[in-house]
Amino acid sequence: MKRCHAFLLLTGAALSGLLLSCTRHEVEVKPVEIKPIHITIDVNVKVDRALDDFFSDIDEAAEDVSQ
Repeated sequence: MKRCHAFLLLTGAALSGLLLSCTRHEVEVKPVEIKPIHITIDVNVKVDRALDDFFSDIDEAAEDVSQ
């Protein structure tokens, strides 16, 4: 009988400890730091000018035809 009481006492204590630990839900929310993003875009103007020079004769011919 004493074993049964000791077992029930230990089981009750263990269950009480589990239930008490389950009732505390603390979540720490830290602020989120957002940093700016720097993006560098290089535009190759030399290629654009070379394409304009390459197609300039076609553009002039198109203007002559349309007039």
